Amino acid sequence: MGLLLAMLGFAGATQIRLTSRHDSFAGQPHDNLVALLDSLSAASDRAQLQINQLQRTRTDLLTSSKRRTAALTAAHQQLDALRLLAGTVPAEGPGVTIAITDPQHAVTAGSVLNGIEELRDAGAEAIEIDTRVRVVASTSFTEPAGVLLVDGVPVRSPYVIDAIGSSHTLGQAVVFPGGLSDQIRQLGGTVTVREADAVKVQSLHRVSPPEYAHPTGG
Repeated sequence: MGLLLAMLGFAGATQIRLTSRHDSFAGQPHDNLVALLDSLSAASDRAQLQINQLQRTRTDLLTSSKRRTAALTAAHQQLDALRLLAGTVPAEGPGVTIAITDPQHAVTAGSVLNGIEELRDAGAEAIEIDTRVRVVASTSFTEPAGVLLVDGVPVRSPYVIDAIGSSHTLGQAVVFPGGLSDQIRQLGGTVTVREADAVKVQSLHRVSPPEYAHPTGG
């Protein structure tokens, strides 16, 4: 941009010098005056053409810069969203904290998974269990020997689930008739839901490198 402004100034100065080069035309022959006027007119036209070209270039550069800035901003926003979904960065925002008690040891991995799916359907953007396990699309829920494992990490009652999203919507997804609260109650357990303006999800999901897949070029 500084270079363009300098070039614009040079073109203007050139035109001024050409215009002011002869401040007195007294006694000049008619043919010389006509030739001088033609020369000045041609120089003025060339200078104006250069100014117009530089202004168009400046406008194009400004427009391209804005497009590039907008594209970079959108790319960073998409990257942040993908990191949240992949569970590779901490998250904080409004949401709910859910505590599931299981005094009779009747709550199954399927019951907890159903509750997680209900939260996802209600718009949960980040979920963790027992402040240790980040729940992502690939998270597994199993129960070998009666112990609930989440991605291979053992968790025990009371199971605490933190979820970030619309706190009221997430809370209603848990307590609606036939939802997670009713299912756990039928199994002899209880569910409490606390809505909050600020819920922190600090645990991270470690992404394993792909063993077989490779990105293609282009």
